[in-house]
Amino acid sequence: MDVDKTLKEIKKSFFLRMNGETARSMREKGVSYHINWGISLPDLRQMAERYPKDFNLAVALWKEEIRECKILALMLMPPEEMLPELVDIWMEQTHTQELAELSAFYLYQYLDYASVIAFEWIATTNEMKQICGYNILSRLFTKGHEPDERGIQELLDQIIVVLKDDDNTAVKRSAYACLQRFSQLDKSFEMIVRQVMRINNLDFL
Repeated sequence: MDVDKTLKEIKKSFFLRMNGETARSMREKGVSYHINWGISLPDLRQMAERYPKDFNLAVALWKEEIRECKILALMLMPPEEMLPELVDIWMEQTHTQELAELSAFYLYQYLDYASVIAFEWIATTNEMKQICGYNILSRLFTKGHEPDERGIQELLDQIIVVLKDDDNTAVKRSAYACLQRFSQLDKSFEMIVRQVMRINNLDFL
């Protein structure tokens, strides 16, 4: 694959799908990118289907300070080629909630070490890492992955801290959604969650 040629082709195709109204709405809601064409996720998924998953193309796309390029990079990166060192770099360069959530959905949940980085990130004070970490775990729980006893305790401890915090609303939503996915794994897990929430005077629906 000629990466430079393909990258130019992809960037040129943005003009045909750009949505200024969507981009403006995102900016007004605080979703800030250097360049944002406002292209919808369904359209980006359709674009990604035209190309094979390719490491070099994904890396080239990610280097562009363009919302659509970064999302396509997530869609086109082969998970088996995504080394931890590169994950660290990409995560450090993730500055929006949208990108953190999409990183978990389109790429990080498929890594062999997904749960390792997820637990590492939810224990940090970095908001984007926390959001991404909880989204990764939510996806893993949805697929039936069960944490061990130590993992359960760590998960609950971190989520309780987040839910008691009056700030970080976005992190709180991600943590609560993760807790719901965890409780749905097994009736015994739901009982544990309800007990822990009750002890900490927190609501759980």
